[in-house]
Amino acid sequence: MTTLPKPTAAELEMLRLLFALGPATAKQVHAAALDTRPDMNYATVLRLLQVMHTKGLLKRDESQRAHVYAPRQEQDAIQTNLLKELIQKAFSGSGKALVLAALRGGHVSRKERAEIQALLDQEKP
Repeated sequence: MTTLPKPTAAELEMLRLLFALGPATAKQVHAAALDTRPDMNYATVLRLLQVMHTKGLLKRDESQRAHVYAPRQEQDAIQTNLLKELIQKAFSGSGKALVLAALRGGHVSRKERAEIQALLDQEKP
């Protein structure tokens, strides 16, 4: 499988919305974007979705009058690829350093820590 280009910050926002919505039209994505970005206009959303389709980040169903967009990859696959790059670039390839930075930096809630601990406990032989 060919490697897809890394999404920009704006494209990641569109992907996040599409993961939450499922396959959606530009109008539906725009409506969802307005919840967090009231300044976002429809033309910007449509252009982003078109560019993302051209780049191969999105699939587009053209069977209806309003095209329906969906991510080409699953959310986990995109997050894993971005995480690998982050670990290489920011943490010299150390997953441990990334986890420790997240834990020390206050980015993990008590509930999330409990979930992480439960996952670690499952891994023990």
